[in-house]
Amino acid sequence: MARTFLYTRVSTIGQTTENQVAEVKAAGFAVQSSRIITETISGSAPAMQRPAFRRLVDRLEADDVLVVTKLDRLGRNAMDVRMTVEALAAIGVRVHCLALGGVDLTSSAGRMTMQVIAAVAEFERDLLVERTQAGLSRARAEGKALGRPAALSDAEKQQVVTRLEAGESVSAVAREFGISRQTINRARTGH
Repeated sequence: MARTFLYTRVSTIGQTTENQVAEVKAAGFAVQSSRIITETISGSAPAMQRPAFRRLVDRLEADDVLVVTKLDRLGRNAMDVRMTVEALAAIGVRVHCLALGGVDLTSSAGRMTMQVIAAVAEFERDLLVERTQAGLSRARAEGKALGRPAALSDAEKQQVVTRLEAGESVSAVAREFGISRQTINRARTGH
């Protein structure tokens, strides 16, 4: 007999999953409280690397149904969401997403929806890369300095070298300047 599970996720401790639970119940899914899995973790963490989600997957069996309110509960990365849905489909679990009209993402229509979402995500990522490259090219053409500002001025770099040559330790110089030992070592080697 098919069992229904609900996976709810929020990103920060100050948030609550109550709205997600209410949404699923209002959509007509009867989920026992023992089958509601709640997790507080960033959506950027791949689903299969989240502790509560991993435990959920270990509980799931063929013919079970997993409900999420939105795709971003599974992940923010379209590729991760697709791989997660495919892994669940491989063990016979159906995945329903309320934000997509309750469509089963493992069905033919659901797979097509996932392909469209993945294509749009890839297009958006490509546009972002193009805009970033155009902005960097423009900034270079205008002679703007790119990257993070130097931690040490040229005069401070000379002070670092002088103090190291005088026998002071890298750690002591780093503490005094309030920077990392790696930055001190780069100043010493001239990088």
